[in-house]
Parts: sequence; C-alpha cells; structure tokens
Amino acid sequence: MIPFVRQFAFEYGVCEQVSPLIRRVIANNPGPFTFTGTGTYIVGHDEVAVIDPGPDDPAHLDAILGAVEGERVTAILITHHHADHSPLAAALKAQTGAPVYGCAVAEPHGPDDAGVRTEAGHDAGFTPDVSVCAGGVVSGPGWMLEALPTPGHTSNHICFALAEENALFSGDHVMGWSTTVITPPDGDMTDYMASLQMIRDRGFATLWPTHGPPVREVAPFLDAYIAHRRGRERQILEALADGPARIRDLVPRLYAEVDPRLHPAAALSMLAHMIDLVRRGELSADSEPDFETLYRLL
Repeated sequence: MIPFVRQFAFEYGVCEQVSPLIRRVIANNPGPFTFTGTGTYIVGHDEVAVIDPGPDDPAHLDAILGAVEGERVTAILITHHHADHSPLAAALKAQTGAPVYGCAVAEPHGPDDAGVRTEAGHDAGFTPDVSVCAGGVVSGPGWMLEALPTPGHTSNHICFALAEENALFSGDHVMGWSTTVITPPDGDMTDYMASLQMIRDRGFATLWPTHGPPVREVAPFLDAYIAHRRGRERQILEALADGPARIRDLVPRLYAEVDPRLHPAAALSMLAHMIDLVRRGELSADSEPDFETLYRLL
C-alpha cells in the first residue's frame, strides 16, 4: 500500500513559510486533478525563484505578488505545461521581469486522453525563455535549484532539486495524495519508471509536490510508488496468461472493484503499461498498441 499523505492545514492565498528557504501559496483551484489546489513555491529571500505559478487566476497572481513584495523575483520555474501549473507564468513575468525556465513540448499535440478527462488541461502556448530540457542550474543568494528532466507524466516534465535542503519540487511526477496519471501519447510509462528510479536513487530528504503536502518519508514512499506500478504489470501479465486479449476485455476484470465510470481512465493507464511491456519484449501486439490491439504473452 502506498502511504499517501493527504492531511495538512492551509489557507488559500496565504503565504506560509514551510522550511527555512521555502514558502508556499496555494491557489483556490481544488478539483479531481489538483487535489486542494496548485501549490506555488517561493524559494529564497530577497532574490527569489517562483516554482509553478499555477492557473491563470488574477487572485492567485495578487497573492504571489503580495508574498514577494519588497523582494526581486529572478526566475520563474515550470515543471510542465498543464493548465494548473504554467499559465500564470506570463502574467508573473510581465509584473516582475523574471525569465521563465522550463521545457517546451517537442511535438505539439491535442488532448492525450481520447475524450477522457484525466488532467486539468494543457497550456498549449507554453514556451520558456530558458530551456532546461537537458537539465541546468538556477541560483540566487543562498539557494541553488537543479533542473532534473523527469519525462513520463508528460514528455517535458522537469523536477527541481534544492541543494541546500536536499529537497525536490516534484511537480506531478510524484504526488503525496495520489498516484500520477500517465496517458499516451505525451505520457510514457517507460520514461516514467526510469525517471522515478532516478529520483529514488538521489536520496532526497523531502518531496514538495505541486499538489498537496510534502512527503517526508521519501524512500519508503517511492518504493511503494514503484511497487504499485510493477504490481499492475503483474496483473496484466497474469490476465494474459489465460490467452490473448484487448484492453476493453481486461479493464472490467482488473478493475472490477473500481466504479465503472472510471474504467475509461483506467484503460488509458493500461495502454501506457501495454506500450511499455511491448517495448520490453514481455508482450506482442497484432498492431501498433492501442485500445483495440490484441495483446499476447511472449
């Protein structure tokens, strides 16, 4: 079982000091994809970085500007281009003059959910001023943030490591309140598992997801996160041991305990696993992996 962390006290629009170098302001955009809302982080003092300014919300912009009043914003960092993370970057840049750091999507695409809503939407126009697709470092007085490419949830996902506190701003790559959505074509399970293991190997003391409270017991949490995905793989392989099947045949069997209204979203997650398993030579497919593809064990 994943030891989810879901309880924490906060007030919308109020800047809270959560560690010596980190402040957080939570946007009032709660929902099924954002949990209690987007947590915007401010790193440093006097000259600061802002991570994931969030949705295009004037009230949240005012809250961020109020939190940094009398200070200079020198960098705006974006973990990825979803609409609950990056849209406010343009307005914050206009107010502060700070450059935007992030990774643009290499191949623009439409909704990756086949008509099934699994995310808050895309910020299709997101383009950073400074690309950190291959990594990089952003620093200020008393703080240094390392950009860590972590594709999987999206192709352009970036986490940011704060060296001084051995902490990671994990965006949606790791969330304390829920597992992470991986939906092809932009989401990729092969990349996600490799990125997840890389983060596990770094030995961070704290994870600060964009949604929800921090994860303090990092190693056991990530071990459970990884085990959850591997467990789903085993379920798929065991089901296919009974014979070839399509995703539409497997979802009702493997998600029998889940509300049928959630089965279309489960099918997307299963597709991500199928693509990964075909790549790894565990399965064969009678066509390019899709919902109607016939999968069989190799």
